[in-house]
Amino acid sequence: MIEWVMYIVLGAALGTVGGLFGIGGGLIAIPALGVLFGLDQQLAQGTALVMVVPNVLLALWRYHQRNRIELRHALPLALAGLVFAWLGSIWAVGVDAQAMRLGFVGFLVALAVWNVARMFMRTSPPSTELRQPWPWLGVLGSGAGVLGGLFGVGGAVVATPVLTSVFGTTQVVAQGLSLALAAPSTAVTLLTYGVHGQVLWSMGLPLAAGGLMSISWGVKLAHALPEKVLRSLFCGFLVVCAVMLAFKV
Repeated sequence: MIEWVMYIVLGAALGTVGGLFGIGGGLIAIPALGVLFGLDQQLAQGTALVMVVPNVLLALWRYHQRNRIELRHALPLALAGLVFAWLGSIWAVGVDAQAMRLGFVGFLVALAVWNVARMFMRTSPPSTELRQPWPWLGVLGSGAGVLGGLFGVGGAVVATPVLTSVFGTTQVVAQGLSLALAAPSTAVTLLTYGVHGQVLWSMGLPLAAGGLMSISWGVKLAHALPEKVLRSLFCGFLVVCAVMLAFKV
């Protein structure tokens, strides 16, 4: 019983972060489960997905309520993400756990460097309209889907900075579209991990319960923060995740 309470509290903290950054909480849940509970990389990713899937669905609905997500933009992202996340997850379950962990650390470091660099780049003012034609969203969905399926993060953490820098959206719009990408891709990734026995359901379910109770707070906070503050927090968040997981390597 005490363990369930601890998992629910942890899930609530992760859910708040997931709602804030539009990523479902998986990116920080994976290093947390690996460092705090000693789970192998694939098992940590699969277990985190039990929390991420419902969190992403709820966060997607909350973002849509506050800032309508365009179906014509969300659909190519979601469909491409679904197919390529499935391929990435099949690849992931066959990779050596230590190699996977090293790859995940490199993935986080690359994201952190890219996001920090973006803060010093000259960019045009963000807009609700896309700078690139919509078919390119399918390309983005494919790449983000593969990485999401491979590392169990749903692809949102990849899509968000690309949408703001390449497609010119605001941070909030990017996070909403990224959740539309993540919703189907996290579901198919969880299914693949579950079939291959890489999910600890007794831990994942209370994490999911905690996340569902708190993710709306994170979404509300995301819409209240200034654009630059939200981006800065996102960069810091990536660095913290990379450092946490590096201690486990």
